[in-house]
Amino acid sequence: MNDLAKQACEACRADAPKVSDEELAQLMKMIPEWQPIVIDGVLQLQRQFKFKNFKQAMAFTNRLADLAEEEGHHPGILTEWGKVTVTWWSHSIKGLHRNDFIMAAKTDTLAAV
Repeated sequence: MNDLAKQACEACRADAPKVSDEELAQLMKMIPEWQPIVIDGVLQLQRQFKFKNFKQAMAFTNRLADLAEEEGHHPGILTEWGKVTVTWWSHSIKGLHRNDFIMAAKTDTLAAV
């Protein structure tokens, strides 16, 4: 488990700073399977997880939903047969906060279950 996955999310206010370009480069090294993407002008993190069937994909989705509720930070989740696409960003700041990287790392640990 990487260091990010051991951290907890902090409350994110609308005036919280977005990650800088330098922070983005450093944090991406800690979650190499995630991709930074821009959707509607908002920088986000996205990764697709593959599973053998829909039941496994749904079980992962449910574990992720439980984690999101525990942390108070919620992703975009698209569950399909054999795959789940997860997208993290901070709605309140319309971009990426350190919380999103923490949650991406925690999501990676769920996939290993």
